[in-house]
Amino acid sequence: GGRGEMRPPRGAGALPLFLLLLLLAASRALRDARPPPPQDAEFTFLLPAGRRECFYQAAPPNGSLELEYQIIGGAGLDVDFSLQSPSGVLLVDEYRRSDGLHTIEPTETGDYKFCFDNSFSTISEKLVFFELIFDSPQEDEDLNGWAEMAEPEEMLDMKIEDIKESIEMVKSRLERSIQMQTLLKAFEARDRNLQESNLSRVNFWSAVNLSVLLVVSFLQVYMLKSLFDDRRPAWM
Repeated sequence: GGRGEMRPPRGAGALPLFLLLLLLAASRALRDARPPPPQDAEFTFLLPAGRRECFYQAAPPNGSLELEYQIIGGAGLDVDFSLQSPSGVLLVDEYRRSDGLHTIEPTETGDYKFCFDNSFSTISEKLVFFELIFDSPQEDEDLNGWAEMAEPEEMLDMKIEDIKESIEMVKSRLERSIQMQTLLKAFEARDRNLQESNLSRVNFWSAVNLSVLLVVSFLQVYMLKSLFDDRRPAWM
């Protein structure tokens, strides 16, 4: 009869792991229950002469919204632009601009209203490109939740914070690359429209000059010929 050794009850070692999995499942359920963050978007549209077009975009609370626009087609390459917050405050009011970049941080809950106005033009329509880029704090909260649950258990040799920083760096660089590619496409479209417009003007004035040259040549030949015509009456 030696003394019996105290042993932990069977399954006690699996209890913390079960609780961790339960917390992860609850966190994922809460995350799925929240509305998804808005996605980055880009749009190109034709703004007729004498018209004003407005767009509405919801933004996440306490995030950031970056809006950039370019006028890539039309005479003058300019429009009026305005940006209004969900509470009705006029944030941006620009006149006769060909491009613009505006960042709102932090954002309010609700729909932001931004308008492009071409009412000052009576003839020329404008081709407008704009891009919306969002930065929502929701993804950072999810990563922080993972870090808080995993770090005390020391399940990984590498810290979750290092992994999070690496992911955020890669994400930001990819988003910046996509943004630069989109802007380069917009600049290319604007330059192409300018070249096509210049080509049509060159062709038109070349045709006008050629027509004038032909008319002047015909008149010169006619006048020279009329100088040498013998109009004296013939004697019988």
